[in-house]
Amino acid sequence: MSDSPTMHMHAESMLDDPSTRLLNDKPKNKWRIAVSTIFCIRALLSLLNQITKTNFITSSSPVSSNSTFNVDQIALTRLVKNKDLAQLQELGGVEGVALHLKSDKEHGIHCHDAEDIPDRIKEFGSNVYIKDPTVLILLGCAALSLGFGINEHGFKEGCTNGGTILLAVIQIISVSAVSDYRQSRPLVRNNIQIEAWRGGRRQKIYVYETVVGDVILLNIGDRVPADGLLVQGHSLQVDESSMTGTDSPVEISHHQNPFLFSGTKITHGYGRMLVTSVGMNTTWGEMMSQMRQDTSERTPMQERLEKLNSLIGKVALLLAFLLLVVLLVRYFTGNTKDENGNKEFNGSNTEVDDIISAVIGIVAAAISIVVVAIPEGLSLALILAVAYSKKIMMADKAMDLKLSACETMGSVTTICTDKTGTLTMNQMEVTQFWLGKYSLEEEAYSSEISPSVLHLIQEGVALNTTGSVHKQSLDSKVEISGSPTEKAIISWGVFKLQMDMEKVMKSCSILHVEAFDSQNMRSGVSMKRNADNTVHVHWKGAAEIILEMCSSYYNPSGLVIDMGDSEKMSFEEIIQGMAASRLRCIAFAHKEVPADQNHRTMLKEDGLTLVGLVGLKDPCCPEAKKAVEDCQYAGVMVKMITGDNIFTAKAIATECGILKSSDDIFSGAVINGVEFQSYTDLERMLKLDNICVMARSSAADKLLMVRCLKQKGHVVAVTGHGATDAPALEEADIGLSMGIQGTEVAKESSDIIITDDNFASVVSVLACGRCVYHNTQKLVQFQLTSNVAGLLINFAVAASSRQVPFTIVRSIWLNMIMDTLLALALTKDKPTKELMEKPPVGRTEPFITNVMCRNLLAQALYQTTVLLILQFRGEAMFGVNDKVNGTLIFNTFVFCQMFNEFNARKLVKKDIFRNIHTDKLFMGIIAVAVILQIVTVEFLSKFEDIERLNYRLWGVCLGIAAISWPIGWAVKCIPVPQKPIFHYLKMKMH
Repeated sequence: MSDSPTMHMHAESMLDDPSTRLLNDKPKNKWRIAVSTIFCIRALLSLLNQITKTNFITSSSPVSSNSTFNVDQIALTRLVKNKDLAQLQELGGVEGVALHLKSDKEHGIHCHDAEDIPDRIKEFGSNVYIKDPTVLILLGCAALSLGFGINEHGFKEGCTNGGTILLAVIQIISVSAVSDYRQSRPLVRNNIQIEAWRGGRRQKIYVYETVVGDVILLNIGDRVPADGLLVQGHSLQVDESSMTGTDSPVEISHHQNPFLFSGTKITHGYGRMLVTSVGMNTTWGEMMSQMRQDTSERTPMQERLEKLNSLIGKVALLLAFLLLVVLLVRYFTGNTKDENGNKEFNGSNTEVDDIISAVIGIVAAAISIVVVAIPEGLSLALILAVAYSKKIMMADKAMDLKLSACETMGSVTTICTDKTGTLTMNQMEVTQFWLGKYSLEEEAYSSEISPSVLHLIQEGVALNTTGSVHKQSLDSKVEISGSPTEKAIISWGVFKLQMDMEKVMKSCSILHVEAFDSQNMRSGVSMKRNADNTVHVHWKGAAEIILEMCSSYYNPSGLVIDMGDSEKMSFEEIIQGMAASRLRCIAFAHKEVPADQNHRTMLKEDGLTLVGLVGLKDPCCPEAKKAVEDCQYAGVMVKMITGDNIFTAKAIATECGILKSSDDIFSGAVINGVEFQSYTDLERMLKLDNICVMARSSAADKLLMVRCLKQKGHVVAVTGHGATDAPALEEADIGLSMGIQGTEVAKESSDIIITDDNFASVVSVLACGRCVYHNTQKLVQFQLTSNVAGLLINFAVAASSRQVPFTIVRSIWLNMIMDTLLALALTKDKPTKELMEKPPVGRTEPFITNVMCRNLLAQALYQTTVLLILQFRGEAMFGVNDKVNGTLIFNTFVFCQMFNEFNARKLVKKDIFRNIHTDKLFMGIIAVAVILQIVTVEFLSKFEDIERLNYRLWGVCLGIAAISWPIGWAVKCIPVPQKPIFHYLKMKMH
């Protein structure tokens, strides 16, 4: 909720108005009391929020007098925020800050003392944000309003007024709760794991567990979890656009700019940082404490429903205006009579008070047209439907981030998926090793590989990596950390090549690192050996790319052999053979370079010597093929976009069912990213639907594929986990990132996080999305039926100069309680196989279908006809007075909606009672609605200005309502055209 001085002044003026004073006992003023109370609450909330925010900010930077640390939080916050190099030098540099924080820049905090981390949290705070007490305050205010009402006017009258206020406040609570929930989502994503050095070992912790003094590892695609200082890094670049608005990446260096801010993204390189501030003490936290999130975003479904509400509202306003004009003309021309048959307006003989009273009654009748027409409960019911589907998605290993995601997923026509970690298990293992033209088994490593070549391989593995090896003691197990590819290669080096990684790293000094990126598909390092001061360059990456950089190769004996065209072709065949066996092929290359060259800015990229080839096997997920088949069965195309070469991609795609065994690289179903880029715009559009696999694709290729699919009318979902997937995830209608291997940048750019990195979970999300869409259609059909019927009845009755059956109070009761409660029963259906048998709705399918129009109009016309008969003939038919007849109409209308609720369970099928006994929630909601209506009619007659009904009239209400069941069955026997009715209307207009 947003508050302003204008709103507060308006609230004060309303309170000063005698018509809204609480001392007024007239029941007709109870809704004015509710409105004024709500304004008071909003004003109080604004004040309390400001006090809470101020108190929190002023106390968020503790400086303890008995601190066990040698630096306070305020100094640390200013150090990073101001990028103060002078102050950093005064503290002894990064090493000095680490000492002040009782940490170690290499091994992190010690963690041997059980009180260490709690002490740090007590001294410097935790990496979390505050919570908003809005809902609790509102509930308290509502209770106070009810209590004061009873005390002021007695129990009976106090409950009436206080209860009305409570209902109005509940509506505000609902909006506030949803708003606060959506607002807090960007701030509570603390269940993401990061890697930190603690106690001398590399371990995973959650973001919210980060404390001041931690040493955090940063890799490309990560989001910096807290403010801090760079300890060590290579080619580290950071996107600070979230802080400064500048799109250009910022270079982070140990000497010139070691300052890192929470919330920024690592776009290149890798490194380690020392945490100096967490949570609200960070620069990002300070910004968030002074900002209010924009909650005006609307989902696609909400926009469609709002357009629907707008259309209904315009029609209602038009009818209300016409009714107002007609009634005013009839009144002032003397054509309306009172109960005694006398003219209500008799020129100058009519008193002014009577004229004002009559005009107010006419205006109220016109307003009732608008109130009864607009389906107030649609938005809330939609939110409840999505929330319920989110619960199902969480159980199916998917975590929804954006409200629109679940809705839009039901319309998806194409899924562009990556390979590694989505279709495959991302559990890599080296299964083949080629040295020269020879494939070597593990047993032959020590006997057939020259020691000099073996040492080069060990250097290439140990130095050109972002992974690490840790061993607590001689008897403890070796712990290997890093990406799945890095872990597989390091494990191979440690266990198969007998590599001592620590020894190799200490034997040399690193001069420059070229970090891996998906564009170049390689990484490199230049290093100087301590023993002889010679400088060497090591490259590692996609085999065919590294092969192009080589002009020679090592054989097992250590001899360097020139690589001619025939030899290069032989290596290409080896690479293709491994790829056809579903192996990822990685190559190592080396070159010794002159020591006098500047290796800190550029690495040698040609004339290299090929050291060896390794093949990594990544088994497909057992559920992948079934999941792909389920998508295809549901009419959704699945396209695989991967950075692997075309042969590996084809093999994996065939195994997963994306490709048929008859498809080959010449059929157009499998292409390279470069080939896709080379097409003209027309060629892309013509070949787009035929493409199933795009290999050796870059981030630009993936983004182009998504844009082309959207341009052709597809609703596109994209899966990804790397930082380079972020543009495609952002561009797609639905971005799905991986929760385990996904980088923070990818998660930030996505709409849904798949927590188990399994493509089968994508199918579950698809089913949930279709379920939400289908449930919302049932909900709209149900609510529009009651609103159309109510609109027609009120208009017809008011136009005949009769008192409208659905007054403003009754209409609000229907919208706030009956519609919302009954609609809730239609939003809880779970995904079914039947929904997956239907084709996706895409972008062009109308939301209100011909079937919905047929069902809606039949029930609305029946209700309108019956209730108009009761309105004009009910008193004579049942021998009752006008007030009882009005109650009969109101009660019959409500029960018509309850019985029509069963019809709305099935849009097409006639068996509306199938499995009704197992749907306990549905039956429970119907039971609650029945009880509420009985209580309203029998015990709250003053509240609704109605009369109690006898058993005979209750039977009449139920009998009329029950006829909607056979009508619903008969109507569903009427066929409807396949093309939407709006299509025919457009044709006629043209």
